[in-house]
Amino acid sequence: MNNLQILTASLTLLVSSGMSAEENRIPASHPEINYMGRIHWDENGNGSFTFPGTCALFNFKGTSLKMATSPGSGKFMIKIDDKKPLPINFTPSDSIMLLADNLADTIHRVKIVYAIEGYEFHPQFRAFYTDGKITSNDKRPDLKIEFIGNSITCGYGVEENDPQKGFSYGTENHTLSYAYKTAQALNADFNVVSRSGIGIYRNYGSPKEGDVKTMPLEYDYTLLYNHNHKWDFSKFIPDIVCINLGTNDMSEGNYDIDLFERHYRNFLKHLREVYPDTKIVLLTGSMLQGEDLNKVKTVLDRLASEDSNFYRFDMSPQTGDLGYGADYHPSARQAQKMADELTAYLTKLIPK
Repeated sequence: MNNLQILTASLTLLVSSGMSAEENRIPASHPEINYMGRIHWDENGNGSFTFPGTCALFNFKGTSLKMATSPGSGKFMIKIDDKKPLPINFTPSDSIMLLADNLADTIHRVKIVYAIEGYEFHPQFRAFYTDGKITSNDKRPDLKIEFIGNSITCGYGVEENDPQKGFSYGTENHTLSYAYKTAQALNADFNVVSRSGIGIYRNYGSPKEGDVKTMPLEYDYTLLYNHNHKWDFSKFIPDIVCINLGTNDMSEGNYDIDLFERHYRNFLKHLREVYPDTKIVLLTGSMLQGEDLNKVKTVLDRLASEDSNFYRFDMSPQTGDLGYGADYHPSARQAQKMADELTAYLTKLIPK
């Protein structure tokens, strides 16, 4: 093949992939890109992840930006500079998509947040394309928070206004959840380990005796339901861990509160092993009500008394005055209220 044929083939490839010849490929592993969340990096420089809230943050100088990921990765929220975040949805036919175009040829700040639960979609950060170049990134926040939770932490149904509607990835948006809003308010570097329906000893609707794929089992792995890659806890040592679990353990009234307490205590022992000095906050969220809530509070109060660095906080139960999301999950307004309450509480715990 001569030089002309090579050039023609290259141009054809660029056009078919939706890129112009002037664009520069920035590998996802570029050192000036900051990431938040659990990510497994393979030998090709692709970053796989499953948990909502996983972020890529970087600065670039140029007028356009595209992103490459695995086809069918689902919804990301894209924030450029101070503009309103916008959703980008990768369908099974999309692997490269335009994130921004016709920007001023200056330095822009970019935040790309995975908005849904990805264990069914296997998303990856593969590369970015721009007509400019990556520039020096901003300093990472000093404060580090980890959120461990269930659907409330994921942002399940937060964009739905009809509580009679069931789950849809289209109405899930972690960037409207209490966890994301709290991290944003506190300017925190954060990790999220959450899954809708998950519990401490039993998942939603599971037998009273307990379940297998609960949080204590899945917590030690980088990718949910993938036990090939153990998480390296030295990669992210939080100042504060917030645990919001128990709603699914209590589901349908079919639970053993003693088993719940035993498994929660064992999980806390493990957290203390991997994070010896971290402040751990035991939360109740907005969905628990009545006797179930009182029983969980009693257990959490007792557990919190067993370590001087355990803390307790209860977010206000939802009443419907702020609306409901899908399946009576927190609405966006309820999630914001939860974030406001938790932010005020955590402010007191932040190292000065």
